[in-house]
Amino acid sequence: MGLFSEVEELAARAQFMRESLGKSQSITDSMITILGSFDHRLSTLETAMRPTQVRTHAYRKAHENIDSTLKAAESVLTQFDVSRQVENKVLKGPENDLGGFLVAVDQLQNNVEFFTLNSSLKASNGALSHAKGLLTKGMTRLTEEFKALLVQHSKPVEPAHLTDVLPNPTKQAASSPHGGGSVDGKIDSPQVVPLVLPVLLVPRIVPQLREMAQRLVAAGYHQHCLKIYRDVRASTLEQSLRKLGVEKLSKDDVQKMQWETLEGKIGNWIQYMRISVKLLFAAERKLCDQIWYHLDPHREKCFADVTDSSVHMLLSFGEAIAKSKKSPEKLFVLLDMYETMCNLLPEIEVVFSGESALGMREAAIGLIRRLAQTAKDTFGDFEDAVGKDATKTPVLDGTVHPLTSYVINYVKFLFDYQSTLNQLLGDRQPEGKPNSQLAAATMHIMAVLQTNLDSKAKFYRDPALTHIFLMNNIHYMVRSVRRSEAKDLFGDDWVQRQRRIVQQHANTYQRAAWGKALGYLSGSAASSGGLGSSSDGSGISKSAIKERFKNFNLLFDELYQRQTQWTIPDNELREAVRLAVAEVLLPAYRSFIKRYSAILESSKSNSKYVRYSPEDLDRMLSEFFEGKARVDQRR
Repeated sequence: MGLFSEVEELAARAQFMRESLGKSQSITDSMITILGSFDHRLSTLETAMRPTQVRTHAYRKAHENIDSTLKAAESVLTQFDVSRQVENKVLKGPENDLGGFLVAVDQLQNNVEFFTLNSSLKASNGALSHAKGLLTKGMTRLTEEFKALLVQHSKPVEPAHLTDVLPNPTKQAASSPHGGGSVDGKIDSPQVVPLVLPVLLVPRIVPQLREMAQRLVAAGYHQHCLKIYRDVRASTLEQSLRKLGVEKLSKDDVQKMQWETLEGKIGNWIQYMRISVKLLFAAERKLCDQIWYHLDPHREKCFADVTDSSVHMLLSFGEAIAKSKKSPEKLFVLLDMYETMCNLLPEIEVVFSGESALGMREAAIGLIRRLAQTAKDTFGDFEDAVGKDATKTPVLDGTVHPLTSYVINYVKFLFDYQSTLNQLLGDRQPEGKPNSQLAAATMHIMAVLQTNLDSKAKFYRDPALTHIFLMNNIHYMVRSVRRSEAKDLFGDDWVQRQRRIVQQHANTYQRAAWGKALGYLSGSAASSGGLGSSSDGSGISKSAIKERFKNFNLLFDELYQRQTQWTIPDNELREAVRLAVAEVLLPAYRSFIKRYSAILESSKSNSKYVRYSPEDLDRMLSEFFEGKARVDQRR
């Protein structure tokens, strides 16, 4: 019974659900019908509205076109009024209101460009002509103000400021053949030390000049503007150089100068070149870059024009020196000039970097090459001059010949420039190897000097003085080399070889000067009056002994008188030669006195023959080689 009731209930529910689904389907179909009707009505409405939308869009576009046309017309009308608006400002000029004047000029420039591009507009020709005329007047006033400001504030730099700022020069060691800053890799480039450049114009004026230059260039007045700037700044730069001491000298002027005067001017020129490149030209470059900012190629040409005359004035002096008559004393100033130009070349290439300044860079490089060639030629001429020195008048006292001291001092100075000379002479030794070129050249000079001294020594009549002369000169050479940088390049072998030659001359002098005197003492010298050859005194007559004493005394007096006038300038060498003579002479004399003085003791004239004691001889020997004028031969 219960189960039956549940089945009926389920069946009733299923029937209800079928009925509900049927009603839902009916409602859905009704809604689809209604929505389809709306879609049809909207399509019909859209079709009806389309003509209205097209007319509205056309009205809007026409309105926009009218606005655009009105604005264009207003712009055109405004352009016709620009000249009138700015005319008073332009005609007043820039003196009292540069900023306002420049704004007016800019407006006028735009006005000219507008009418130039819109020449078809009615009355544009008249407006353009008026604007151009007014712009011309404005540019004239601006040009005048540009020049006035530049002239008013361009003053030559005081020399004291330049010399105080510039650091002292230092000699550059050119150790690498590939270093920068020279022609053909000669000299290493120096480290660039930041310098405080001189202020050429008041800082507040520079921006004003820059603004003015930009307007003048834009208006086509660049040629006139460039000429004004060049004339004013070039003249001021030349005034700075003249105040510094720079002179415009020709080759003929240089040729006529005495060497002492010329040497001083060369030293000044080296300083002037350093000041000009590092300070004056660099400052002019900076000023040019500031005023002509973004105005290439005018900026480069302007700087080249400003500096051209000054650069030529400086380099022409160097050219005159390089082309002047060569002489040995010029070598060192030539080397100074060469090193200065090589050290400055990197800065020259930076400062004069533009295409317009190419000629100045090439002129600097050309001068370096000419100085190098002249220095090499001068060095070669010096070598030849040492060998060809034909002075025939001997040095009377046998001291160091002027040629020797001159050559040695010259060689010492050469080693102050050994890096440069090795490169100029073509040395390309690997790093760490000796500087062979300069060493070989100076050793050759020494050999040529010795050959010349040998020739000069032949003019002495006294063989002993010949060897004193050669001993003095070669000893001077050796001592000078040992005390200089040349020792390391010449080497110990050269020094020892020359010292042996000095000793040989000392020994030969001793034999030549004292051989005969020693012969009288030993009995080996030939003499008159029955002097025998026996050394022990047996069989020798009293008269022969007297003759030997007499001859020795006369010879010693002669040697004393002569050799006290001779000179051995070196203290150590002089004492060594005296000692060597004393070590041979005094023992022989003591022996002679001891052996024969007793024979003469009974003679009334004993003091006549035994004139000197050994102590007297020793004292008198200590006076030898002092270069005394003339002394009494009797003491």
